[in-house]
Amino acid sequence: MKYVAGLTMVAMLAGATALSASPPADPAAGATVFKKCASCHNVDPSGRNGLGPNLRGVVKRKAATAAGFTYSPAMQASKLTWNDATLDRFLTAPRTAVPGTKMIFVGLPNPQDRANVIAYLKQNPAAKK
Repeated sequence: MKYVAGLTMVAMLAGATALSASPPADPAAGATVFKKCASCHNVDPSGRNGLGPNLRGVVKRKAATAAGFTYSPAMQASKLTWNDATLDRFLTAPRTAVPGTKMIFVGLPNPQDRANVIAYLKQNPAAKK
């Protein structure tokens, strides 16, 4: 009887995990969501900044290091390295993740949108030097 109950619990947990799993990140959908960011940011291969820093090659880059952009003291002091987790936290609520950031965007509340944007950013690596 304990064996059957244990198997039932495992099956229920596996089903709950399957139901809560997000679909895979979609960089093409991320390009569409990124349009919300494009008034300040770009992924231009030239490295040109806008109102915000150029985000080409941002994944695995230390925060506040894009050439030619003046960052807030808060972002400079954040000591972040941009990866899936730090980007997800920042894109959820930038001013909560880095209090004092100059970024005024409220964030992306939808986890799938954030995953898609991160996948899109990963498709725009830093230019080869």
